[in-house]
Amino acid sequence: MKLVLIILAVLVGLVAVMWIVGAMLPKQHVASRAALYKQPPEKIWEAITNIDAMPAWRPGLKSIKRLADQNGKAAWVETGSFGEIPIAIEESAPPQRLVTRIADPKLPFGGTWTYELTPADGGCALRVTERGEIRPALFRFMARFFFGYTSTMEQYLQGLGKKFGEDVRPTG
Repeated sequence: MKLVLIILAVLVGLVAVMWIVGAMLPKQHVASRAALYKQPPEKIWEAITNIDAMPAWRPGLKSIKRLADQNGKAAWVETGSFGEIPIAIEESAPPQRLVTRIADPKLPFGGTWTYELTPADGGCALRVTERGEIRPALFRFMARFFFGYTSTMEQYLQGLGKKFGEDVRPTG
């Protein structure tokens, strides 16, 4: 019984330390990743804006459910490893710039993804910049020290490459 209490106290202590460290981390962060593709910007644009086709190539994305447009722009719910996340387009300038945001302020995290496409080496460079917010201190700790701020972007960029039969290596 004493051993169980010691183990429980250690676990509670670890969670408390994680919470304290997480509380000291900023809620907002900015992270960015880029990749080069052999496809022209128009082809990459078509792929990243074809919402209904995303589950076929995006790792971890199980399904898409369309919502009514918001301010005349597309909105949808993504179902994946983090549950259901409503997304809305904030800005669209084909085929150069797209800004999407998490459209539910009640979620424990939120923010925008900015996609910037530029012609490069006979193909296209795509940079994704996340301006995010993680509200719970424990989530901030986990994001900073276990998952990283860029892992989802890297998976996205690699999945897009696989859609075109390309092996891309995201960079900072």
